[in-house]
Amino acid sequence: MAPQVVNENESGYLPPLKTKIDSIQNYDVVFVGFPTWGMKLPPPMKSFLKQYDLRGKTVIPFNTNAGYGVGSSFETVKELCANSKVLEGFTMKGGIERDGVYLVIKDEKAKEAEVKVKQWLQKIKIIK
Repeated sequence: MAPQVVNENESGYLPPLKTKIDSIQNYDVVFVGFPTWGMKLPPPMKSFLKQYDLRGKTVIPFNTNAGYGVGSSFETVKELCANSKVLEGFTMKGGIERDGVYLVIKDEKAKEAEVKVKQWLQKIKIIK
């Protein structure tokens, strides 16, 4: 794991965000997607969840990882969205860059991802 990410997680650093969402108050449901960094929620996602008022909204996390799973990232989303309804998240193993396998979802992997995402969205009652 890159020392920068470890240092940011340990120090609690919250990087400034380059993009501003002016209309977030118009949404009742917010999907929050991110990779796992060092078994944790990436610092930019912590910035996002602290910067925007998601109180009373339904927050739905989803994640890609290199095989180690979500780590503590979904729990951190729940902690940072204590006044929101946080639904069961979705995670899928992607590529592993250090092994030269990049996150490319195509062919059979794309079909597998589509089936899994649909099953998850049905389970959390977002689609029928």
